[in-house]
Amino acid sequence: VQLQASGGGLVQPGGSLRLSCAASGFTLDDYVIAWFRQAPGKEREGVSCISSSDGSTYYTDSVKDRFTISRSTAENTLYLQMNSPKPEDTAVYYCARGSELAYAPGPYKYWGQGTQVTVSS
Repeated sequence: VQLQASGGGLVQPGGSLRLSCAASGFTLDDYVIAWFRQAPGKEREGVSCISSSDGSTYYTDSVKDRFTISRSTAENTLYLQMNSPKPEDTAVYYCARGSELAYAPGPYKYWGQGTQVTVSS
């Protein structure tokens, strides 16, 4: 099982950025998959997750209506479209595979290596 996150970088406030998470060794659609982030000095927090059963999506309040989680069955890849990012979105972003829908890290056993997102003008 491997998760490879990519797409991070420097983005201006109000811009857009798309993160990708390529999965291998398993089928993405069969599991709960989530994006987490961790800013310096802060705990890792759940940003968004997607259900394995029906593809329902969930967002933490701070990113609702700005970020969109999606997955491609053909590419076996998870995405996070970040629109109108804010400086407080600056963090290392991780994708993770879990056993249940949750914003806490506990149920997630497999993690990608993280990709840095910096929102600054």
